[in-house]
Amino acid sequence: MQNIKLTLEYDGTNYSGWQIQKNTVYTIQEKLQEALAKINKKPVKVQGASRTDAGVHATGQVANCILDVAIPIERVPVALNRLLPDDIVCKKAEKVGMDFHSRYDSSAKKYRYRIFNKKLPSVFVRNYVYHYIYDINLSLMKQACEYFIGTHDFTSFQASGCAAKNTIKTIESMDIYQRKPEIWLEIKGDGFLYNMVRIIVGTLIELSMGKIQLSDIKNIITARDRSQAGFTAPSQGLTLLEVYY
Repeated sequence: MQNIKLTLEYDGTNYSGWQIQKNTVYTIQEKLQEALAKINKKPVKVQGASRTDAGVHATGQVANCILDVAIPIERVPVALNRLLPDDIVCKKAEKVGMDFHSRYDSSAKKYRYRIFNKKLPSVFVRNYVYHYIYDINLSLMKQACEYFIGTHDFTSFQASGCAAKNTIKTIESMDIYQRKPEIWLEIKGDGFLYNMVRIIVGTLIELSMGKIQLSDIKNIITARDRSQAGFTAPSQGLTLLEVYY
């Protein structure tokens, strides 16, 4: 018996998110458990570090599972990738202690949100960006990032249905980059509420549009009221980059 830590990459376009669901087999967790069960010769429970939403992607998702078979660790990615769909890839496998838990042991996560800022869309990146045709005030959005850094109650940026017991989170870094024709938001924190990153992006876009003033950002955070923040940006622009331990 061995506890295996998996580093995964996936295109979330065709999936209803990470977490297994009763009404669909199209979740990342479901596909992983199906493939691992074939390797293990019996059912396997996979724990994920982040419960990414429907349409959200990952280049550095981390999961762990217990395998009973004595498969060499270097063979796990090879065996797993032969059984997984083409849009899910195991990049790395490591043997870890039996007490390791990919979700509860993580210290931080980093996400990237991509905005395709051009009049006409691109067929090649349409599944990985939010197409936004209007001008963006990059300088203003960069200034707003400073308000989010630190430890705050992020209830204003929590979608309904969030099961989190603690709405206080710490944002370690938050940066805006221009990669023409795209604009990237990269955010690292100790945890994120349901749709939190996407609501932050929507709030920054409304700031750029003039619907929200820079001086309002602090008040939106302290209000702890979802109705005060901006819209929820589309899921396809979001990618989980890395999980830290």
